[in-house]
Amino acid sequence: MLVSAKTSAGADEQAGEGPRVADPRVADLSIVLPTYNERENISELIRRLDTTLGDIAWEVIVVDDNSPDGTAELARDIAAHDPRVRVIRRIGRRGLSGACVEGMLASSAKFVAVMDADLQHDESLLPRMYNLLNSDEADLVAASRHAQGGDVGSGLSKIRAWGSDFANSLARVFLHVRLSDPMSGFFMIRREEVERLAPKLSAQGFKILLDLVASAKGSLRIKELPFTFRKRLHGESKLDTLVAFDYLGLLVAKLFGDLVSVRFLMFGMVGASGVLVHLAALKLVLDGLGVPFISAQTIATFVAMTWNFFLNNRLTYRDRRLRGLSVIRGLLTFYAVCSVGVLANVGVANLIFENQAVWFVAGAAGAAMGAVWNYAASSVLTWRRV
Repeated sequence: MLVSAKTSAGADEQAGEGPRVADPRVADLSIVLPTYNERENISELIRRLDTTLGDIAWEVIVVDDNSPDGTAELARDIAAHDPRVRVIRRIGRRGLSGACVEGMLASSAKFVAVMDADLQHDESLLPRMYNLLNSDEADLVAASRHAQGGDVGSGLSKIRAWGSDFANSLARVFLHVRLSDPMSGFFMIRREEVERLAPKLSAQGFKILLDLVASAKGSLRIKELPFTFRKRLHGESKLDTLVAFDYLGLLVAKLFGDLVSVRFLMFGMVGASGVLVHLAALKLVLDGLGVPFISAQTIATFVAMTWNFFLNNRLTYRDRRLRGLSVIRGLLTFYAVCSVGVLANVGVANLIFENQAVWFVAGAAGAAMGAVWNYAASSVLTWRRV
C-alpha cells in the first residue's frame, strides 16, 4: 500500500518512510494533478486515489509550477517510494491549462484524467469515468456541478457561483458547447483524443475542458456525471477576478477559429481599457489642473502605459509575471516599446492616409500596427522568457 506523507508542520520529512511500493503494471489511467502551493493537500489526495482506484492500473503525474511551498519536493519524496507517482516541475512557465496539457502529453496510458489537487473534486467518480471510457460508451467524461444530482456545494462563494453560471451560458451560446458545466476542471478523456486535439489547445488560461470540447467541434462522445464541489480544506484558491479576462480571451479565440492567440487577445483587451484610462486622465489633467493640452496628453499617455503595464503583468503575462526589481526594468522597457509603437502607428496611418485619404481606414491600420508591435516587442523585451 501507498505510504502517504504527513502534512503537519515538521512532519513532512516522514514522507519517505515505509516499504517501497512495487507495481510493475503499465498504467491504464494517468491522473494529472496541476499544482501550485498544494503541499498540504497532495499526499492526502494520493492516499485517497490509492484507496479509490482499486484494481485499476493507475499513475499520478504531478505537474508543479515551481511552488515555493515545496509541493514538488514532497511529491518527489512520495514518488521515491511509489513508482506510480511522477513529478514534472515547471520552471519559468505558469498556468493551469498549460500544466494540464503538459501532463496529459507526458502520459502513455490509454486514458487521462485531470483534477484539482485541492481535494475539492470527488475522487470517487474516477472508477465510473474509467468504466464509461473502457466500455467505449464515451470519449470524454466530465464531472458536472450542474447535471441532475450535482451541486456547487460550499466550494464556491455566491459571486463565484454566479460568475461560473454566466460563463457556462456564454460558452453554450457562442461556442455551442453542449455541456452543463464547461467550466469544470474535472474530467477523463482518451489519450488518443488529447494527442489529436493538442495542437489546437491554448497553454494559457484555466479552462482546459472548455478548450478541449470547443476544439473538438462536436467530434467527441461526451458523458457527464454529477458531483458536489467540496470546500477547500487547506491553502487558498489560485483563481482571482482577473480570470474573467482569461476566459473571455479563450472564448473569442475559439469563436474565431484560433486565428489569433489568447495572449494577444488579452493584450488587446488590456490596451482597450488603457484607452479609457488615457481619456479619463486627460480630462482630469486638463480640467482639474489646467495643464496645456500637449503636456496633458503626454501625462495621460504615461498614465495609460503604466496602467497597461501593470494589468498585463497581472493578467496577460501572469505566467511570466515580473516581481521585485524586475518590475522597474520591465516598466522602463515597456515605456520604450510603446514609444516606438506610437511612431509605427503614426507612420503607417500617415502613409495610408496620403494614398487613400480615408481617415478611419488609416487610423485603424495605424492602431493595428502599433498593437502588433507593442505585443511582439514587449513579449521579447519586457516579459521575455527566463
